Amino acid sequence: MTARSWWIALGAGAAVAVVAVVVIALMLSSDDDSEPAVQTPTSTPSTGDETFVPLTPFQARVLGFDVLDEVELPEDNPFSEAKADLGRLLFFDPRLSANSAISCASCHQPSQGWADALPLSFGYAGSVHWRNTPSVINSAFHPKLDWDGKALRLDIQAQGAIKGAVAQNMDPVLVEERLRQIPEYVQRFDDVFGPGGPWFEDVGRAIAAFQSTIISTNAPFDDFMEGDEAALDESAKRGFKLFTTTAGCSACHRGRLLTDQDFHSLGVPAPDDFATDPVRQITFWYQLRARGAPEEVYRTSKDDPGLYLVTKLESDIGQFRTPQLRELGHTAPYMHNGAFATLEEVIDFYDAGGGESPNLDPLLRPLGLSAQDKSDLIAFLRSLTGDPLIMEEPDLPPYEVIQ
Repeated sequence: MTARSWWIALGAGAAVAVVAVVVIALMLSSDDDSEPAVQTPTSTPSTGDETFVPLTPFQARVLGFDVLDEVELPEDNPFSEAKADLGRLLFFDPRLSANSAISCASCHQPSQGWADALPLSFGYAGSVHWRNTPSVINSAFHPKLDWDGKALRLDIQAQGAIKGAVAQNMDPVLVEERLRQIPEYVQRFDDVFGPGGPWFEDVGRAIAAFQSTIISTNAPFDDFMEGDEAALDESAKRGFKLFTTTAGCSACHRGRLLTDQDFHSLGVPAPDDFATDPVRQITFWYQLRARGAPEEVYRTSKDDPGLYLVTKLESDIGQFRTPQLRELGHTAPYMHNGAFATLEEVIDFYDAGGGESPNLDPLLRPLGLSAQDKSDLIAFLRSLTGDPLIMEEPDLPPYEVIQ
């Protein structure tokens, strides 16, 4: 199997879903009068357009949109409340970092939409990160994690962050020895995983169980999908129809998380300080070398190569995982490098047809949106944001010398 073929296999289900949507939409355009067909406008809907017909929840489901359902963890890491509660403590515990100063929650702060509100994350002491911190809200639903999709499971992603040189920079054996000097942790690991630990792999499993509980709630769009058509105001309804028709957003943003879980190159401009900050450049060059970029790429790259670092295919340079659109109201700034501070900037970028990239996605094109169109799109995007998922830091168990 080639470096790319297993990624294609993972995305095969999405392709089948798209075909199904097309077939069903064609069926809806027949004489069946049980529900009106999804109508594609010949012109952009605008305020006061008496001919505008909003999408119904039924039509939205036909087009591939849905509400969130139950999270399914891998069979070898079944959920339990005791495991999630242990994971909550570990998520907030800075002793999982080499300098005992950085926890998972340092970058994934509940008060900041479980991200950090920075364009680029700050990284381990003496370093700065090279990418935007993605929110962990709904992360348990993703089949691929991180901006380049390198992690395929939450527990593996958590372990990678703890070990990462510019994240928590921690040795797994040192993690285990620290935890073994905390009696409450020893007891909790024994209760959840059995005696003999704590083991580093179980740290990742517990954190994954906790993250599976961080799920969007009470978004107006979900109320709409459940049949309450009044949950979206008229502007949001116009924006939703634009999203699925004229603007073409749903080509990549669909499903329960509004992502195709695939990778695209948009030509998002690099941050102003990316090439001028020597500390950030150190992180960039380190990542290229550590992840096996060949010499010619290591020596010539000027920007984040994205998916290329996983597949080593030139056609994947500049491609990044399509982010979910849920909780956008809590998770600015946006894009893999935090290039855009507001949703208005994001819409303007897409309206212009994206940026510049040798592998620019062919779906991108200038849209010619009006000011009203942009306002309506943003109203729809804001309907995807639910209640703030605020959580106080727990009291952490202390060290004790264990004889």
